[in-house]
Amino acid sequence: MAAGDFNVIMVGAGYAMFGTPEGPWNIAKRAEQKLGERLKVDAVIEVNPARGEEVLGIKRDGPHKASYKDTLILPNVAEFKKRVDSGESKEPRAIFVATPPTVRGSTQSGKDLEIQLNKAFPNVAIFFEKPVATGQPWEESVGEALKVSEYLKKNHKAPISIGYVLRYLKIVQQVKKIIEENNLTVMATNARFVVAYELAIKTEWWNKDIMLGPIIEQATHICDLVRFLGGEIDFETISAHALEAHEKPGQLSKKNFDESAIPDELRIPRATSASWKYESGAVGIFLHSTALHGVDYEVQLEVFADGYQFILQNIFGSSKSPELHVRRPGSDKIEVTVTEGDDAYQTEMNHFIDAIEGGPEPEIFSSYEDAAKTYEMTWVIRNSAEQSQKKIDDKKAKA
Repeated sequence: MAAGDFNVIMVGAGYAMFGTPEGPWNIAKRAEQKLGERLKVDAVIEVNPARGEEVLGIKRDGPHKASYKDTLILPNVAEFKKRVDSGESKEPRAIFVATPPTVRGSTQSGKDLEIQLNKAFPNVAIFFEKPVATGQPWEESVGEALKVSEYLKKNHKAPISIGYVLRYLKIVQQVKKIIEENNLTVMATNARFVVAYELAIKTEWWNKDIMLGPIIEQATHICDLVRFLGGEIDFETISAHALEAHEKPGQLSKKNFDESAIPDELRIPRATSASWKYESGAVGIFLHSTALHGVDYEVQLEVFADGYQFILQNIFGSSKSPELHVRRPGSDKIEVTVTEGDDAYQTEMNHFIDAIEGGPEPEIFSSYEDAAKTYEMTWVIRNSAEQSQKKIDDKKAKA
């Protein structure tokens, strides 16, 4: 059993790091549950000190107050590095990063957080929330993310994990195991991610010039999962179409914000469909839509192989437990597995800490290199949909 203090720093004091009322995101909570009293948060790196004070005030009144009693609020990683060099603070065992992806995923100054962290702490494990970057123009942003991936591969000497949490679901790992044990080759995948948009009241989320749209910012989860189970995709085969906000089927009735503040050309698409070929020759189809009311999303993935059907249900943002439906060769019977209480976020954290300490589950399922490919995939889908729409609009204008 590991023992002794486990010193960490947390970069970013937002919802992903300390929790939100609308979802299960909460890195600090999962670290507390894994490490207990061993967790010592030496610093929160936050450009908004008031936000840092707010979350630390809550933590110091809570059951894990001992972990935060000496936590500093600092404006950048360089300030903490000075403290380590002077002997005022210990070098951390891990760094958790949940800053906006606009300030990382690049080699350019001001957007090169990964490189700054590597130069300061090349032997310290790092956990990054997904996606690895968001930026425009897309060719430059994707290219920079891939450069960062190569840089870290050459220079970082400790584990790096990216928060593509769906990979850690028990039903996902079960499908992965069945595929590997039976030497199956995936033939086709069918994925959908349908959003309940009623509580999405932040105007910037609906502006694809700010948060780059739901394919890059949100559907990245399901895009990553199809890559994880289906294999590498030939990005040149991706073909996509979108239902735009100005089109009649794209008129929404439950918007709780004023979309008139957003120019029409910057409003997010209401639905995007895509298809592609995997490098293996298999095929994939995908649907993302902002269509449902209420709270629960509808997220599902089907995977087909010779004789096999896998249906993964309730895999994201749902109050229902994840379910796996399996049909095997020689039978039409559907085997159903329900994994009640499966906290993939906790499993992800457990694996990350175990990778650092040599614990029982040290496997990291999402590397930086892998995550950069998922980022590229989401941009290719968005671009293909926009190019398709431009052709349709041009045709209508000439008619």
